[in-house]
Amino acid sequence: MDEPKVKRVVVAGGGTAGWIAAYALVKQLAPLIEVTLVESDEIGTVGVGESTIPTCRTFHQYMGIDEREFMRATNSTFKLGISFENWAAEQDRYIHSFGTLGHGTWLADFHHYWLEARRQGWAGEIGDYCFEHQAAAAEKFATSKDATINYAYHLDATSYGQYLRGLAEPLGVRRVEGKIREVRQNAESGDIEALLLQSGETVEGDLFIDCTGFRGLLIEQTLKAGFEDWAEWLPTDSALPVQTESVGAPKPFTRAIAHRAGWRWQIPLQHRVGNGLVFASAFMSEDEARALLAQELEGEPLFEPRLIRFKAGRRRKSWVNNCVAIGLSSGFIEPLESTSIHLIMIAVTRLLQAFPFRGATPAARDRFNEQADREIIGIRDFIVLHYHATERDDSDFWRHCRNMTIPDTLRERIELFRAHAHAYQDSHDLFRVDSWVQVMLGQRQTPASYHHVARLMPEARLREALSSLQANISRAVAGMPTHGEFLQRYMAG
Repeated sequence: MDEPKVKRVVVAGGGTAGWIAAYALVKQLAPLIEVTLVESDEIGTVGVGESTIPTCRTFHQYMGIDEREFMRATNSTFKLGISFENWAAEQDRYIHSFGTLGHGTWLADFHHYWLEARRQGWAGEIGDYCFEHQAAAAEKFATSKDATINYAYHLDATSYGQYLRGLAEPLGVRRVEGKIREVRQNAESGDIEALLLQSGETVEGDLFIDCTGFRGLLIEQTLKAGFEDWAEWLPTDSALPVQTESVGAPKPFTRAIAHRAGWRWQIPLQHRVGNGLVFASAFMSEDEARALLAQELEGEPLFEPRLIRFKAGRRRKSWVNNCVAIGLSSGFIEPLESTSIHLIMIAVTRLLQAFPFRGATPAARDRFNEQADREIIGIRDFIVLHYHATERDDSDFWRHCRNMTIPDTLRERIELFRAHAHAYQDSHDLFRVDSWVQVMLGQRQTPASYHHVARLMPEARLREALSSLQANISRAVAGMPTHGEFLQRYMAG
């Protein structure tokens, strides 16, 4: 066979996206490829993606990352889900946990049986039948070889990039310091041939990974991939992140607390707390947002909040010619369900699986772009659900969200759940049935009906099944240490 046409891979940009891509490529494909990463210390990274979902653990396992080592390096804590506060109505709270809701059958998922028990008047809340939900509510956590618990991490994003760099460089990744002055293209094919730096250095490559953030220096400014704006469904466009000193033991969940023009987050790490306020600039000024954030902060701020402007949407193509956009350069929804790092990892995974050693064909690019589109659209719909399915009527922002026209893909999901309690996960969907059910119910979407196979189960048997499940979960949670206690022991191990 001829020598591969794609040998030199150039990653443009560092940060979380750049170093995840560089490390994964060299870890899995060296010495088949050479990886060079170009970044400038003068260009800061967004660095606020500090909350993950359980797919992060799977990616780490594939990449041979040791959990304790990673958590020590990034001051990570464990995460069992997200506490949504004031979303469906003011003073409301529900937890979207990473766990499984009870046990269903091939005919109907667990929540159909739970709805029948609710109709009979004796069932508890849906979260009573989920181990991770109850552990999160009790602020407990533990892992062991004998018990399965589904979790993710809160992490220091800046330290995470540095940690991955420390793994990548010894494996052969060459880091080049400098700002990109120009992108050189082939006059005939339009492929990128090299990055020309302000220092005068030229970095040539066969495949380029655009990790330049919102700028999209390669994928957009050079290759004109196009951008699809989703502001009509996701009107939040600004964030004020800030870190504060810890004022208590870290909770095993992210807090997402809605306010009159958006929401704010709290992400507990071992050494501090990550905070931020997300808002729609059409409904709240920057000064108002800063004042609200300062009023709500718990703990002494470690620096002044800096304003980040963003636009929800996606590149029309994530892979154009010989350039693949990964991370913010490929699109951005918003941080509500902690999907940003997942989208980096899944894009890198797909690239590894379909690596174009002989050069990228249109079919390979089309397949990659199709998969990326389907997943990010599903995530978009899941995020929009939180805003649209609300009873809040206390501000122009929430009235706008309630009354806006939503994507047909989401409208169909909501109608199916409201009418039949039907929730589903297609092959390309990130969020499972359990996630859709928890958020639908949490946002006060009450089904008019459900699968009547649940009525075929005798009441005594249904009572026994649900009571036994709830008791077993309560017993297990009661025997767990607090999240803070377990974390301290685990980090010392």
